[in-house]
Amino acid sequence: MAIAIILIIIVVASVLFHLLAPWHLTPPASNWGSIDTTLLITLVITGIFFIAIVGFMVVAIIRFRHREGSRAAYQPENRKLEFWLIVATSLGIIGMLAPGLVVYNDFVRVPPDAAQMEVVAQQWQWAFRFPGQDGQLGRSDVKWISAENPLGLDPDDPAGQDDVLIRNNEVRLPLDKPVKVLLRSKDVLHDFYIPQIRGKMDMVPGMVSHFWFTPTVPGQYEILCAEFCGVGHFNMRGMLVVESPEEFQQWLAAQPTFAQTLAAANKASPSGLIEKGRQLAETYGCHACHSQDGTTSLGPGWKDLYGREEKLADGSGVKVDEAYLKESILDPRARLVLGYPPVMVPYTFNQDELAALVAFIQSLSAAGQQEQGAAGAAGEGGNAVAQGQRLAQSLGCLACHSVDGSKGVGPSWQGLYGRTETMADGSQVKVDDAYLRDSVLTPAAAVVKGFPPAMPAFTPTPQELEALIAFIKSKANPDATKQEQAP
Repeated sequence: MAIAIILIIIVVASVLFHLLAPWHLTPPASNWGSIDTTLLITLVITGIFFIAIVGFMVVAIIRFRHREGSRAAYQPENRKLEFWLIVATSLGIIGMLAPGLVVYNDFVRVPPDAAQMEVVAQQWQWAFRFPGQDGQLGRSDVKWISAENPLGLDPDDPAGQDDVLIRNNEVRLPLDKPVKVLLRSKDVLHDFYIPQIRGKMDMVPGMVSHFWFTPTVPGQYEILCAEFCGVGHFNMRGMLVVESPEEFQQWLAAQPTFAQTLAAANKASPSGLIEKGRQLAETYGCHACHSQDGTTSLGPGWKDLYGREEKLADGSGVKVDEAYLKESILDPRARLVLGYPPVMVPYTFNQDELAALVAFIQSLSAAGQQEQGAAGAAGEGGNAVAQGQRLAQSLGCLACHSVDGSKGVGPSWQGLYGRTETMADGSQVKVDDAYLRDSVLTPAAAVVKGFPPAMPAFTPTPQELEALIAFIKSKANPDATKQEQAP
């Protein structure tokens, strides 16, 4: 009897808790109030079954409780009972599934006037992309993913050059404007979830899923990953800010485009600048007149051209340097090389394109390579730090290691270099270049006390590894860096 009373109390308390509790669903920040209705229908149906099942248990405990001299009757089957159980269960399942199918149909049927926003998930961080002035998102594929291009956009697709990239966990949307959310994952299963907006959809590697919603209430809404995606899953959070269309456009205009991101990466990387020059030479047909292997052609060959003394048509001589090459590209008839016809047309490249073409021509001669090597050594520190930062963002390091001292899944990189850390086994290690290399290549070998062994092993190239270390060192305390550099 005591068990029956306890079950009755549980049922009554559950119903009263639902009816009298101060916690209710927040007003939806979108047009998806129908999702709340579907959830309520599911709650009512499961609540009815909960009350019915517990009520049956109470009746069974009281009616069929043990009595002296009584025995339970053996009843192998009861077709009537089984029939009604099947009917009631089927109706309950249909009642829960049918509204969900209707809502899902609306969930993926995007209005024609909806804007686009792409969400890219990676352990354990978010990135976002908006179309540029052309209103189209460029092509993307995993084969284009690199440190300079972490979202894997096609660098040769004109539609993607003006795409706006948001490479952090905060994104903004305009108020009262429908938006189609395209979802893509770079590594494992994720789930994009904004509880207050009722927006939730799985992100499967190799697929692009989508849904849409209309933000109707300004404010800040937390973005969560609702699919377990590894040990740092709990830390995969972001923020959606809903604001007026004017504020949104002002914010969007301040974000970098894909073309600007590539230009900044190429400018910081000598190899990227050379590659850009090679592409320009191919695009504008320079190879048709200027060979790269020393063979005779319509114009001077570029092999070993840089740094060489050339005799001009007027009998004077000139050393082929950066200034001469730029002049010859912009005004090819100003100083013609002896023995070649004046057939080259002037080009109107900007300064970045000129620098890339000159860098490519330099790379085809020993003198040019020597100058590039000296320039690279002079700027190696800054370039390495910039490359290391891009790698840290691309590989997802900053999802676990903060650079502002805040606590994360792993130790913060602010002030890390030069500090003495206590390991999980009680030993102490000074964070230097050797320790950082080992921690990247074999992170489970020595784990800092108080942090889980969550970091996967990476296999960067030696250059990438040094760049990552340079970036971490750039976040060190100045005193620690000076001590490390002291003899």
